[in-house]
Amino acid sequence: MSGLKVLALCGSLRAKSTNKALVEYAIEHAPEGMQIELADLSELPFYNADLPAKPAAVERLLAQFAKADALLLACPEYNYSIAPALKNALDWVSREPNNELMAGKVAAIMGSGGGMGTSRAQYHLRQVCVFLDLHLVNKPEVFCNAFANTFDSDGKLTDERIQSLIVQQLAALQELALRFKN
Repeated sequence: MSGLKVLALCGSLRAKSTNKALVEYAIEHAPEGMQIELADLSELPFYNADLPAKPAAVERLLAQFAKADALLLACPEYNYSIAPALKNALDWVSREPNNELMAGKVAAIMGSGGGMGTSRAQYHLRQVCVFLDLHLVNKPEVFCNAFANTFDSDGKLTDERIQSLIVQQLAALQELALRFKN
């Protein structure tokens, strides 16, 4: 597929987030024809329908979603569930008329965390994605243990197995996007 525009959302706002490191690796190793842009969720206010106008940070995010053909969701796990920053971004975007900025798009989920990676949060996110009418890449799943020598001291992803899974997942995302485009 030529010119696939992917918008990445990282649910962790930390500068040295391992989830952000997964996205950075994906950006650097995207297959030919895929361009990945990382959205900045740090200035998004909590969703509030009572606000008189959409804040500038929300307008920027909506414009990024409008240009995106697909999504890459880096999902940390907070208390066995989805990180608030990621859920909040999806909540803002889903409020557009008819969910027009997400419905029917393809998406992939990856995550880095303790123990089982972010498996519990990813399954919660999959439930949210069903409601949002996103079409998810099912395999490979990318569950990364952030504390098993997976990243170097600079925070870069070094685990070759996870690197390979990310490359495979991006190829699957590209293939799924092509299927839904036809």
